[in-house]
Amino acid sequence: MDVSDVKRLKALEEENAKLKRLYADAMLDNTALKDLLGRKW
Repeated sequence: MDVSDVKRLKALEEENAKLKRLYADAMLDNTALKDLLGRKW
């Protein structure tokens, strides 16, 4: 691997981590909404 490959790999790893955080946040929101909608008022 040369320097450009290492930089590209690092950028992809950072983007992957960001996307994983966004996905986790969306799943938490989804779970919270399902809990709210499932309650009997």
